[in-house]
Amino acid sequence: MEIQPPVQALARELAGEPASLGPVRVIGIDGHAGSGKSTFAGVLAEALGGAPVLHLDDVATHEELFGWEGRLRAQVLEPLAAGRPAHWAPYDWVERRFAAERVLEPAPVLLVEGVGAGRRALRPYLARLLWMETPRVMSWGRGRNRDGRELSDFWDGWERAELTHFSDDPSRPFADTLVRQSGTGYEWTSGAPATVATATFITEGHEAPQA
Repeated sequence: MEIQPPVQALARELAGEPASLGPVRVIGIDGHAGSGKSTFAGVLAEALGGAPVLHLDDVATHEELFGWEGRLRAQVLEPLAAGRPAHWAPYDWVERRFAAERVLEPAPVLLVEGVGAGRRALRPYLARLLWMETPRVMSWGRGRNRDGRELSDFWDGWERAELTHFSDDPSRPFADTLVRQSGTGYEWTSGAPATVATATFITEGHEAPQA
């Protein structure tokens, strides 16, 4: 994939942030389920030279859609803060159990993407918080279409849980950068108060975004 100059510019900007967790610059990418976080994280990771991406879908479980904070801190944040590799086990949503352990080295930049990446418990560890500026209804519609009718019941429960989470612990007001998907790629603005007039346009074509 050819990385366009605006994406490279954002990547350089993020790589230049002060370390926020030991030697690591943690970049949070938050937004509603289905807003395109995973797709954008993949583009940004490539622009960063292959930066690791931690998907919060791998940290959450059926029983703990948002109750994963303590596990993330113990398995990932505390080791990286000390400059040590993190050992963590991703959750298998089909088998409903944790899979084989993985190792996450303390890279210069770590992208953490998922609903809740900008929650208050994580913000002290973030060098930058990005918010996918896709409306909730549109995001959820994308997610439901992607996952099909067999996961309709799960989505019913998820929507209630997400509403409750963001009502109690909103992320968008604290975002440093807003990212919007356009017909030609992405545009981003600095800070929640920013206007489209100050946007930098990222013109890359992609398939339908994932959560």
